[in-house]
Amino acid sequence: MKNIGALILSLFFVSTAFMAQESKTKQGHTNENKFRQLHELLPTPNLQRTASGAPGVKYTQQKVDYNMDIILDDENTRIYGNETITYHNNSDDSLAYLWVQLDQNMRAADSKTPDIQSTSIPDKTSTTRYNKAYVEDPFDGGFKIESVTNMDGSNLSHTINQTMMRINLKKPLASGEIFEFKIKWWYNINNHRTQGGRSGYEHFTENGNNNYVIAQFYPRMCVYDNVEGWQNDQFWGRSEFALEFGDFTVNITTPDDHMLGATGVLQNPKDVFSKTELKRIEQARKSFDNPVIIRTQEEAEKIEKSKSKKTKTWKFYAENVRDYAFASSRKFIFDAMAVNINGKTVMAESLYSKEANPLYGDHSTRAVAQTLKTYSRYTFDYPYHKAISVDGQMGMEYPQICFNPGRPNPDGTYSDRVKYRMIKVTIHEVGHNFFPMIVNSDERQWTWMDEGLNSFMEMLAEKDYDENFPIVRGYPKNIVGYMSGDQSRIAPIMSKGDHVYSFGNNAYGKPATGLWMLRETIMGKELFDHAFKTYSQRWKFKHPTPADFFRTMEDASGVDLDWFWRGWFYTTDVTDIGIAEVKKFYAEDANNETVNFIEDKSEGLSINKPKNAKSKYFYEITFNKPGGLVMPIIVEYTYDDGSSEKKMYPAEIWRYNDKMVTKTIHSNKQITKIVVDPDLETADVDTSNNSFPRENNDKFSKFKNKVKN
Repeated sequence: MKNIGALILSLFFVSTAFMAQESKTKQGHTNENKFRQLHELLPTPNLQRTASGAPGVKYTQQKVDYNMDIILDDENTRIYGNETITYHNNSDDSLAYLWVQLDQNMRAADSKTPDIQSTSIPDKTSTTRYNKAYVEDPFDGGFKIESVTNMDGSNLSHTINQTMMRINLKKPLASGEIFEFKIKWWYNINNHRTQGGRSGYEHFTENGNNNYVIAQFYPRMCVYDNVEGWQNDQFWGRSEFALEFGDFTVNITTPDDHMLGATGVLQNPKDVFSKTELKRIEQARKSFDNPVIIRTQEEAEKIEKSKSKKTKTWKFYAENVRDYAFASSRKFIFDAMAVNINGKTVMAESLYSKEANPLYGDHSTRAVAQTLKTYSRYTFDYPYHKAISVDGQMGMEYPQICFNPGRPNPDGTYSDRVKYRMIKVTIHEVGHNFFPMIVNSDERQWTWMDEGLNSFMEMLAEKDYDENFPIVRGYPKNIVGYMSGDQSRIAPIMSKGDHVYSFGNNAYGKPATGLWMLRETIMGKELFDHAFKTYSQRWKFKHPTPADFFRTMEDASGVDLDWFWRGWFYTTDVTDIGIAEVKKFYAEDANNETVNFIEDKSEGLSINKPKNAKSKYFYEITFNKPGGLVMPIIVEYTYDDGSSEKKMYPAEIWRYNDKMVTKTIHSNKQITKIVVDPDLETADVDTSNNSFPRENNDKFSKFKNKVKN
């Protein structure tokens, strides 16, 4: 009976185990394969945005025209403006209200921007910082809106919510209709050198002069589209701007002795330039090799010693631009040269004070010219008539004009570090003319679409400017320190810029690295360049989204990249591919019909080599993947005769097994060394497992605890 009972009990446990196993094997799961498509993440294609990534037959976007009269009050460091806004509702929707951006309100005394910052009391601080934080009254910044009116002068209902203003329409603006209104305003200009900011003035105590770099200076319409509706997110100071294209008529009144550069075509050059300067400008339009100095340092130094009480008005017209900015100072030196863009002459120009010379004189305009040439080659011909680099001691970009850092020592000397940083930022900011000033992505929502794409293009322009240019951001090895860092402080690229810790790596470095890897390793230059140019040309003067970029890159290249977008852009996974095991075999001719493979566990094994054998040695190599990202396996095999060969197995090799794959190779030469990713192309975060025989091959140790912002 005991035996029977034991048998029954045994059968019960076996049956239970079998049922449990059967139940386990029948449990369902979602598709977690790294090569599954992005369908559930990308928006459904429609008649406005197609599945190919191109604008659809029903694509629309709004248009906004501005007519502005601006006064730059140098004595009181204020700016006054009267503007008329003409809003064209080209959408199919009826709009109950309009939204206007008031970016300067971030600097208002009652701004909420400081309130969202975590603060603590330091052990010690400088007197200047102490006074600023605890003694001085807050800077009285922000727009002072004097009136918002209809065209007949009657008051127009409006509501201000921090950095946004809603225009309350009496009746909805129907599709195809136009609405015009006026805003009168002024504000105190901030000293961007002491108070920070993306625009403002720099004060020079020598003669009491100011260099003005003025942007975000006028109330600007928000974008309305079929993706976000109104893009009316608050401006907290980091994530930049979403803007509509339009035409600008702008009159800027400055002191009579100021030199000014601005977005748009100057309509009255004879009123603002001397005869000598006009003659030099004509010379510059024919000089394609070297800049021509329009206002010399000697002339600028003489002018800055006294302040004119008179004024003059600069009149500009800019067609089909998304924003407007200008720079003005009596200290400015001015040089320019012509650039040939596919038979069209474009002017590269620079404005800079003596404090920035000779660094700017040596490199600024030349860097502008090179940027226009390189970017035009890889995207589309630069469509505007000029691009200006300004000694603004920051890095900010606007249509046809940008503000850049970099100054030499007081004696005029400068190090390579200072030189290359100045050139780097100049190329980057001028490059923003293409992304997002023309390929007009939503910077507030998707920072990487302008900063990342532009940082990648910047690399190509830097290499064109100087083949030995010390490129810092964009090479795969340089992103390893960030990607292998504390995961709690890393966000996917597809995150809003305001909400990430390491903004530089997230929005600039990692996206640029991803594009570099696609071009140099995964797709190849020919396929990538064609697809990237297709995207650029499809979406110039339009509003693309990430889906439009992802879809176009695949559509124009014929390469399925969903695995790459998902891993590199939507996750914080890392690359880590290693060699788990290497086995060596010999082939033995057992009989006329059978060949045996015998693992060689000792040297000198005697083997009956098969007839007609072309290979003497056979290897079974097992690669493992501790990292979460799938990537191509790039392997370099070195043989006993000193020769080597490089092989790349496509990323799809991981499609059936995300952890481990095995490859066999055969040769008449013995393998003496195997190295994975020998040229550091995949941002592998741990190279200690990349070699066979195993060796200390961690080339990234110096990056492990260092995150470059």
